[in-house]
Amino acid sequence: MNAPLSRQVLADWLNDALQPGRFRDYCPNGLQVQGRDEIRRIVTGVTASQALIEAAADRGADAILVHHGWFWKNEDPCIRGVKHRRLSALMAHGINLYAYHLPLDAHPEWGNNAQLARVMGWTPDLDAEGAPRRCGPDDLVWLGAPVHGSTVGALAADIARRLGREPLVIGDPGQTVRRLAWCTGAAQGMMDAALAAGADCYISGEISEPTVHLARETGAAYISAGHHATERYGVRALGEAVEARFGVPCEFVDIDNPV
Repeated sequence: MNAPLSRQVLADWLNDALQPGRFRDYCPNGLQVQGRDEIRRIVTGVTASQALIEAAADRGADAILVHHGWFWKNEDPCIRGVKHRRLSALMAHGINLYAYHLPLDAHPEWGNNAQLARVMGWTPDLDAEGAPRRCGPDDLVWLGAPVHGSTVGALAADIARRLGREPLVIGDPGQTVRRLAWCTGAAQGMMDAALAAGADCYISGEISEPTVHLARETGAAYISAGHHATERYGVRALGEAVEARFGVPCEFVDIDNPV
C-alpha cells in the first residue's frame, strides 16, 4: 500500500499547478472543507453534489476533488437545507473537499478546454511560444480548428457521438467551419470575444436567449454542447495527474446530469 498523502501537501501541489490567484473567480478555489489529515483514496467528479459525497463515502475516500464546489458569490451563506445535508455528510465521514473552478477551465494540459479539444480531436491554435492561443476574460476561450472540412452539422453530429449528448445548434448546418472557438460550461456570454478573434463557430456548454440573436445577426454558428457534458474531462485528467504524482488512487465518478 502506498504511503498516505498529507492533506496540506495535496493542497499545496494543486495550488501550485493551477495558480488560482490568477483568476477573478466566483468561488474560493482550493481546500474548501477540511477533513482528515491523511489521504489514501480520492474521488473526483464534476460537482460536489450529495450523490457524489455518498459515492465517495461508499468508496472509503478521504478526499473529493471537483470542478464545481461550494460557497459561490451572492449565494445564501446560511448552512441549512441542502447545504446543511451536504456539509454534514462530508464532515461525518471526515472527507476533504477540494474545488477548482476557472483555474481548471484554463489549465493548458488538464483543463476542461484542453481536454475537450483532446476528446473532440480539435487542433488548438498556438502562439509563438507554443502555448494555446486564447481570448476573452482571463483568456478562457480557446481558438483553433475542427477536423478539416467540417460543417456546422457535421461538427454537431461529432459532438453528439463523442460526448453522448445531442447539442443545440443555432446556425446553418451546411456552413463550413474554418475557425473554431470553445469554452466549456456556462461561457455563452463570451461569444463576442470569440467572434472578435475570428471564429465563425463558437461552442460552449449552455445557451441564453441573447445568444440566439447574436448568432443569427452575425452569421456565426453557436453550439450548446451541455455544461456537464463539456466539463467531465478536466477534473478526471487532474485526478489522473494526482495519482501519477503521488500514487494515491483517484477514481472519477460521473453523476449523470442532462444540462
